[in-house]
Amino acid sequence: MNFISRKFSQIQRFSRDMKFIDIGANLTDGMYKGIYNGSQKHPADLNMVLKRSWSNGLEKIIITVGTVTDTEDVVKIAKKDDRLFFTMGCHPTRCNEFKSDPDKYYAQLCAAIDENKDKVVAIGECGLDYDRLHFCTADVQKTYFERQLDLVSKYRLPLFLHCRNSFDDFYNIIQRNLAKITNGGVCHSFDGTFAQAKKLIDLGFYIGINGCSLKSEKQLEVVAHIPNERILIETDCPWCQIRPSHAGSKFIKTKWPTTKKKEKWTEDTLIDGRRYEPTQIIQVLEVLAGCKNENIDVLADQIYENTMHLFFN
Repeated sequence: MNFISRKFSQIQRFSRDMKFIDIGANLTDGMYKGIYNGSQKHPADLNMVLKRSWSNGLEKIIITVGTVTDTEDVVKIAKKDDRLFFTMGCHPTRCNEFKSDPDKYYAQLCAAIDENKDKVVAIGECGLDYDRLHFCTADVQKTYFERQLDLVSKYRLPLFLHCRNSFDDFYNIIQRNLAKITNGGVCHSFDGTFAQAKKLIDLGFYIGINGCSLKSEKQLEVVAHIPNERILIETDCPWCQIRPSHAGSKFIKTKWPTTKKKEKWTEDTLIDGRRYEPTQIIQVLEVLAGCKNENIDVLADQIYENTMHLFFN
């Protein structure tokens, strides 16, 4: 057994008894085809990425959809494995796609759900993002976030929510439409205050935690106070990696053979700092357990139970 195989074997033994569900993985991203900034740097390797995930405790992965035009790609991926599922919706920064013919776009979202009822487990990614208003104005985002809540009422699915620097408007829309939201949801990639988290929890929502939730000591303090029974975890891969400069990195124990350069890719190496993978979700759990001072196995079981209850009940 060579060095790389030996290292991966050790990781598999470490995490085999833990069960994970990655609630947010952007597996349609070009990086999993070996494409970075429009340039091919290595062969497509999604099959290897998934193989690594299944070997390290992942039992299910929910692929994030941010626009109806992703449907063809995500269906092709999800149909390959019974453990792959996806959301369906329009990301706030893509809501201009609604504008030319809102009814047609809405009908396309409905058709995508109707044709893939065995795979679609949530409505989203939808919400508000005021950090990137250069992509889509706040008024357009608010209009079509609210329109997508009709999908929740129609299909009785949970929500997969996005909120960036927009909490007051985001919360007001949620509150105004609570009667439509029959199956709750999760505010993914949460980076807000504990007061904001509590407001969402009080409405019955879960809080999704990934590397972007664990960057600073202040964020770790927020996460430490979120009740375990309201937490879900995700990678938001290929982004949201927990970097050495992040406050949460001090709790990380599990590491992989990596390369810094995507051009140096091999089947057995992760691309450090360039591309996150579902298998790295254990690092999110390690940081959570560390900042909460909790037993990692007990926490893993609770989060798995939370995720099954929301998406697969």
